[in-house]
Amino acid sequence: MCIIERMKAAASWEWLRILIAVATTSFFSYLMLHIVLPYLAFRIDTDFLLAKQSIIHIRHWRYAFYIHVFTSTFVLFLGIFQFIDRLVYGYPRLHRAIGLIYVSIVVLLSGPSGLIMGYYGNGGLYAQISFMTLALLWIGFTATAYLLALRRDIESHQNFMLRSYALTLSAITLRSYAFIIPRLIHMNGGDEYVLIAWLSWIPNLLIAEFLIRKKWRSI
Repeated sequence: MCIIERMKAAASWEWLRILIAVATTSFFSYLMLHIVLPYLAFRIDTDFLLAKQSIIHIRHWRYAFYIHVFTSTFVLFLGIFQFIDRLVYGYPRLHRAIGLIYVSIVVLLSGPSGLIMGYYGNGGLYAQISFMTLALLWIGFTATAYLLALRRDIESHQNFMLRSYALTLSAITLRSYAFIIPRLIHMNGGDEYVLIAWLSWIPNLLIAEFLIRKKWRSI
C-alpha cells in the first residue's frame, strides 16, 4: 500500500510540474501576444516602431520585424512541450510534429528575421553584436538539435533543444530586465541598452549549461 501511495504521489507531482510549466509559459506567451497584437494594424507609429523611424523605410528590415514579432510568440509557447516526458515518450509522433514546427519557425523565420533586426538594433555596435550573436546561436543550436534527432542521438538532441529554448526565452528576459534595471541602476540610455542586450540571453544560456552538466531531466 505504501508503494502504491508513493507512486500516486509521484504521478501527482509530475502532473503538477507539467501544469506549472505549461501555465507559466502560457501566461508569458499571452503577455507577448498582448504586446504583438497592436502591430497587426501595420502602423509605423506603434510602440517600438516609434524608435525606428530612421530605418522604417528599409523594406527588408520592416518585413523582418513583422515576421519576428509574429512568429516568436508561437515558438515561445510550442517550445515547452518539447520537454514534457509524457508527450515525448507517450506521443512520439505528436512530439516530432511539434518539434518540426518549432525548428522550422526558428531556423527559417524567427532566427533569420532576428539576425536582420540585430544588425539594425538600437544601442550601437555592442548591442548589435549581442543581438546578432543571439540570433546565430539560436539558429545554430536549433538546427543542430534537429540533425541530432535524425541521427538518433537523443541525449545530445535534448541538450541542444534546451539551449535553443533558453535563447527563445530571451524574449521574456529582455523585457523583464528592461522593466527592472532602470528601477535599480541609474545609467545612460545607451549603456543600459547594451547591458540589457547581453543580459537577455547569456544568463539563460548559463542556466541551460548548468542543467546539462547536472544531467537535467524533462518535465
